[in-house]
Amino acid sequence: SPSRRHVTKAPGIRNRVSIHERPKEADGRRFGDWEMDLIVDKDGNAILTMIERSTNFLIMEKLKHGKKAMPPAKTVWRLLMPYKGEHLKTITTDNGSEFAEHEWMARRLGVDIYFTDAYSSWQKGAVENTNKLIRQYIPKGTDISTVTDKRIKMIQAKINRRPKEKLNFSTPKQEFYKYYA
Repeated sequence: SPSRRHVTKAPGIRNRVSIHERPKEADGRRFGDWEMDLIVDKDGNAILTMIERSTNFLIMEKLKHGKKAMPPAKTVWRLLMPYKGEHLKTITTDNGSEFAEHEWMARRLGVDIYFTDAYSSWQKGAVENTNKLIRQYIPKGTDISTVTDKRIKMIQAKINRRPKEKLNFSTPKQEFYKYYA
């Protein structure tokens, strides 16, 4: 209903579904709910980051074409395709124009995509907190085009091997792969 519509800062994104429509089960305890974001430098170079919320498992990759909408959509599709099916339920993201192709991703992955309210990054706290960890390796001000794919894979592996209190000191990697054993 229009009265529940939330104004966001990306009027160019068609048919966005608000986080307020996201099912209650996607509260971060169920497996298969993801958050995604970009880490961007001043020149528009970007790293896509995606977190599975219940395990904090991270997938990250440098985007070859910065913030245009189709390359991130294709990257998300390629990275999440192996997990398509019962274990891929929702993706929550912000209103960045780079996610304008959300319907293309949703169709191909069979997943529902939800958008946070404008200026409410806490609504995707798992990926925001993980981006802070990534910033320990790639500080603000770094030219992302100089960061190699190999280094990005190394950072991803390190973060996924880090024991977490929320996982009873297991690691995101151990918890995530229990679903694919």
